[in-house]
Amino acid sequence: MFAKSFNFYRSSVTKQLPFKKLATINRSTIAPTLKQYRYISHEVSKDKLIVFDTTLRDGEQSPGVTLKTEEKLEIARHLSALGIDVIEAGFPIASQGDFEAVARIAKEVGPLMTGREKTGKPVIIAGLSRAAEKDIKRCYEAVSHAPLHRIHTFLATSDIHLKYKLKFDRDECRKRAAAAVAYAKTLCDDVEFSSEDSGRSDKDFLCRVLEEVIEAGVTTVNIPDTVGYSNPEEYGRLIKYLIKNTRGSDKVIWSTHCHDDLGLATANTLSGILNGARQIEVSINGIGERAGNTPFEEVIMNIHTHPDYYPVYHTINTQQIYRTSNIVSSLSGMVIQPNKAIVGANAFLHESGIHQDGVLKNKLTYEIIRPEDVGIFNVNLVLGKLSGRNAFRTRLEELGYGDMSEDDVNVAFGRFKALADNKKRITDHDILALLSDRVSSGDSQRFELQSIQVVSGTHDMSTATVKLKDNSHNKELVDAAIGRSGPIMAVFGAIQRLVQRKIRLLNYEVRAVSEGMDALGKVSLRITGDVDDSENGEAKDSKKSSNAVYLGNGTDLDVVTASAKAYINAINRMVEEEINAQTGRGRVISFNKRVVDI
Repeated sequence: MFAKSFNFYRSSVTKQLPFKKLATINRSTIAPTLKQYRYISHEVSKDKLIVFDTTLRDGEQSPGVTLKTEEKLEIARHLSALGIDVIEAGFPIASQGDFEAVARIAKEVGPLMTGREKTGKPVIIAGLSRAAEKDIKRCYEAVSHAPLHRIHTFLATSDIHLKYKLKFDRDECRKRAAAAVAYAKTLCDDVEFSSEDSGRSDKDFLCRVLEEVIEAGVTTVNIPDTVGYSNPEEYGRLIKYLIKNTRGSDKVIWSTHCHDDLGLATANTLSGILNGARQIEVSINGIGERAGNTPFEEVIMNIHTHPDYYPVYHTINTQQIYRTSNIVSSLSGMVIQPNKAIVGANAFLHESGIHQDGVLKNKLTYEIIRPEDVGIFNVNLVLGKLSGRNAFRTRLEELGYGDMSEDDVNVAFGRFKALADNKKRITDHDILALLSDRVSSGDSQRFELQSIQVVSGTHDMSTATVKLKDNSHNKELVDAAIGRSGPIMAVFGAIQRLVQRKIRLLNYEVRAVSEGMDALGKVSLRITGDVDDSENGEAKDSKKSSNAVYLGNGTDLDVVTASAKAYINAINRMVEEEINAQTGRGRVISFNKRVVDI
């Protein structure tokens, strides 16, 4: 399947990457309830699969997704506890803000060992850089704070990119790729190179480029299907061909990076593994450019469900998958479709009578994955207004928030008690919504909602009075507005008057966090600062907007209040970005132009 001399880890980086080349997997560890339904093989030697997560870099390039530093840190902590091997924390050269976010992740998440008993070492923190010395140096300065760190540099290799985007020939491409890796190697032992648009590159030329970077000292070679063009057979064949025909291929780790434009990202990634790849680049829930990246949870659970089929094993804490998926969805505003594999709301539901009958008799009749395997449990502990702080703290630990400080726990407990006064039964979804709402709003917000009062009727125009606190000037602001389209538009109009700016609403979504009449309502919306002539700034044609898009999230029992919180949350992001731009911390490289898309 691949070269016999294939060396899983380059010996020159063993100080940073002390992984074992092979591990022995004992199939007797499979759950007893599954033994009789699966073929149990004898002990088999397998390679460790390296899981490289790009949720914080490529995932943030999803249209309308802009994560604050605190949100990135929260996601990074969950990724570390999940057992991810490499976190691509961002693109440090993009802005001072991006640089600081990557540096904080390297400092605060890089050393963590919580939940990493299977790997026995902290997560590797990686940063992306173009094949230029300035980018590479900036990347190193950000990631070097982590005990284990990596520089990930890239350059396009397809003729269409060379001719129309980069405007230089193949010889120059080879020289620049080798020079970039050689320079990165002077700073960092662990260096990854990605040949952008590998799927449409000439295979023999690609072999020559990769030979150059291998000779320069690269430790991981990534083969991106940048535009999701390949099918599984083609992509697997490409990986196999490159390993066979590239001089020095046994000295490096081969990696996949697939996009889902044709819905084949998971299949392509698995095909890459079968043909010699030992690292996968994935994102939680598959978020990313255009149609997204390879969904992490789909690949991992494929390998988990077919332990005898794939030549690799993983060290992921699969019971953390569901909660990590939910926190990423909540903070990014990317709602998970109900029928999404593994983590969708319907993934373990059965409506057919025949299916229900079978599951009641034996769950294995229609469930190939136990809900518990991905962290979905039927919890008997019910929280309500009589629940104490210890019960709440215990539930936080079970949900993966055991490392919260006492001050943060006290704030969360206060929000929980306030909710419990109006809601009889508090679910895990409610707790997670409260926590993510807190992370999204943060402590340094410019505007803070104090109160709203709305009058609305069937035939009358709605009116809203809103009171905000301007924390930068330490004063209260009060104004009112009329909404021809209902109470929410009236609230938005009043907020616009208070913050003294015209705002275009691009997208608005509201959903229940849990079941029941007293369920929390979660609102996610997107805005832009473009001036629009329509009332209250509703977008007539969002495609005309060329400005940045800002995400807002808000949660409350009252959906009008939740809408106001989300709107103010988005405005605070807009104001923060404007301040960053004025102080030189704003993003100087536009992700909208896909200049870093690999």
